[in-house]
Amino acid sequence: MRLGQSVSPLGVVDTVEHGDPVWCLGDDNREGSVVETATVDADNEQGVLSDERDIATHVISVDDNASLNPWTLRAFFIGLGLSTFGGVLAEIYYFKPQTVSVSLMFLVVVSYILGVFMETFIPRRGLLRYLNPGPFNKKENAFIVIMASASANTALGADVLAVQRLYYNITPNPGTSVFLLFSSQLLGYGIGGMMRSILLYPSKMLYPGVLPLLSMFDALYEGGMAARKKLRIFYMVFAVIFFWELFPEWIFPLLTGFSIFCLAAPNNATVSRVFGGTNGNEGLGLLSISFDWQYISGVVNPMVIPLKAQVSNLLGYILCMVVFVAVYYNNIWKAQNFPFLSQLLFYENGSLYDQTLILNSNYEVDPTLLAEQDVPYYSSTWVVYLLSQNLASSPNGLGATFTHLLLWNRGGVCSAWAWMSPSGIKIIWANFDWKFWQADGMRKQDVDDDDIDPHYKQMLKYPDAPNSWYFVVFLLSFVIALVVLYKTDSTLPWWGFLVSLLLATFLILFLGALGAITGLAITTQTFGQMIGGYMLKGLPVANMYFVLYGDNTVFQAQLLLRDLKIAQLMMNSIVDKQREILLSVQGTNVWSGQQPQMYNSQAIAWGGLSQELFSTGQRYQWVPWAYVIGLFVPVPFWCSLNYRQNAHIFHGYIIGYLSNGITSSYLSYFAVAFLSQWWLRTRHPRWFAKYNYIVGAALDGGTQVMVFILSFTVQGAGGTSHPFPTWWGTEKGGNYDHCLMLN
Repeated sequence: MRLGQSVSPLGVVDTVEHGDPVWCLGDDNREGSVVETATVDADNEQGVLSDERDIATHVISVDDNASLNPWTLRAFFIGLGLSTFGGVLAEIYYFKPQTVSVSLMFLVVVSYILGVFMETFIPRRGLLRYLNPGPFNKKENAFIVIMASASANTALGADVLAVQRLYYNITPNPGTSVFLLFSSQLLGYGIGGMMRSILLYPSKMLYPGVLPLLSMFDALYEGGMAARKKLRIFYMVFAVIFFWELFPEWIFPLLTGFSIFCLAAPNNATVSRVFGGTNGNEGLGLLSISFDWQYISGVVNPMVIPLKAQVSNLLGYILCMVVFVAVYYNNIWKAQNFPFLSQLLFYENGSLYDQTLILNSNYEVDPTLLAEQDVPYYSSTWVVYLLSQNLASSPNGLGATFTHLLLWNRGGVCSAWAWMSPSGIKIIWANFDWKFWQADGMRKQDVDDDDIDPHYKQMLKYPDAPNSWYFVVFLLSFVIALVVLYKTDSTLPWWGFLVSLLLATFLILFLGALGAITGLAITTQTFGQMIGGYMLKGLPVANMYFVLYGDNTVFQAQLLLRDLKIAQLMMNSIVDKQREILLSVQGTNVWSGQQPQMYNSQAIAWGGLSQELFSTGQRYQWVPWAYVIGLFVPVPFWCSLNYRQNAHIFHGYIIGYLSNGITSSYLSYFAVAFLSQWWLRTRHPRWFAKYNYIVGAALDGGTQVMVFILSFTVQGAGGTSHPFPTWWGTEKGGNYDHCLMLN
């Protein structure tokens, strides 16, 4: 699991004039119904589109201009530039106290602006004509976003490399590191590409998460005053938030979280645990007010989540604080021996656990050394996080999610696996061309088949990369991965690698289909750590590689399919320059090692000590049992919905959510969410429909560009840091909100 990464039902509206489609995604008590859509007319009446095919044809334009060319030098130039920007920014955010995603909406708009700028100001003569072949078109824009979004995610291989440098004093060979990243990223692309006929082409595979992007494309290329006004709003908001972020990020970091309680009682430990939240792992941030959009919109932009989901999130947030405080002050799992919030491992007396003292020269757990050091402890709030994530209907709760989808989305699950019929398998086999060098890319398909996505029908006139090309990508990645495993200190045997790929293939089929239909993204990292831990006992490094090739393959395959639906140097610098901060319990509001800390702790706990920590009768036995219990958690809610048709579901996956990162932003997050999704949406629906999402994209974009600049110029990402001169608003000797520094 990637910390700070959560999944919530996504609701979007992007219209230019009334009469355009409005759609939202959320829970519903109708079987198989996940996406609700409506059309707003002049009288503000709503009509519901009946199925996925209606959504695909009414929400997103099916018009196609075959004369538009996406393969221009201009598109490659902008795409490569934004890919570099997105990749570096994603790596910077990996070492932040709260993981932030690179906004795809921002990539859409900024690529459009850059394209139009080049179209307007670059002459169309001489060699420069290749950078300006004509009007910047929608297909160029989509190609750029697909390219940039593919790189705007941190590679899980970076976790492995960072952990090896931080905790094992291993400096991987640069060439080996490149091949490690190459193989772990492209294995998922190969498998996902070969499954396009199952997970991409059918109409049921809607991929709700890309609909707002596609709506944005349609809006930008409609032209006229409405589109120009949208862009003016984008420019203004982008500029304002760009310059504003100088204050909370550098000049006045107290604005990350203003807490009257911390200012009133700066030496009170309980106040720090409950009300502090401007630094990583400081406290719960109760009633703190944040003015830093980087953290307000850190996990997901609050302006895009429907109100019903926000209420559920708020209830989970409140319950999380109650549970954390109860567990800590009742000293459950000896909670008061350890920091209130942490992802590290500890001795019973609360000092940091030295994992190197239990490993032999081959990085295997030595039973004799383990007996001398004893089994480590987690901080108790982290145990609550693991329990709730495995138990609840969450990104990690495979058991509860499986049951939830069977009860609420039986129709979607059945359609997702319709390809398993004998006729479906026969068609897939018949269309697989082993002679990839002879493939012309043209596909034979019944255009009258109602199960085919109407947009896919438009694509049938263009050549496509054959499945055999993806097979070659998979085969090359497979061979390179085996070589890397045996040329590094991975300790993962070849058969363990094969098992990880088999597990990944199954999960891509199952979770990929569910994500395509429902929009629900489920991470499998904790599940993979558990499987690898019991299969490869006493091998923590092997566990990291097992999860890398098991979980990351699933993640990359889903990214590829999502992007198709739209049609290491950086890491070494930060690790070396910010090493002490990354190894500390708390970190700062700029840098934090919570991601590699979590990955390393889980590798030691599951990979090296699964029997001693998680087996029946051991200290944390209920963590793996939560998967089993989770199978039954959704049942009473389903029964309640069938008994009372107007009942609502509460998703408890946010319990444990405050276990890491900066927490001072949540009050501001919910305030913005209710302002957008309730006040604007109900009181000013036309403004909401036209500008809500363009404003959200501008806020994300301006913030992320300033964070990118500040990270290299003053915050030490590329060398020496240059902090702002000390004054009351910086508080360099402690927490920025003036709460007591506990760790």
